[in-house]
Amino acid sequence: MSAKCPICAKPVDSAFRPFCSKRCADVDLQRWLSGRYVVAGGDDDEENPPSQDINRE
Repeated sequence: MSAKCPICAKPVDSAFRPFCSKRCADVDLQRWLSGRYVVAGGDDDEENPPSQDINRE
């Protein structure tokens, strides 16, 4: 079984893995940069409280 490109479903080229071409890699990058893809996450406030800056007035 051959891996398929997640963008166009053509066979993967090892030079552009996991994509078949630079074009598909660029399409994927553009989707991330434009906000089309997102990673779901919770509210960070509880896990990462803001730092306490001692020089704050």
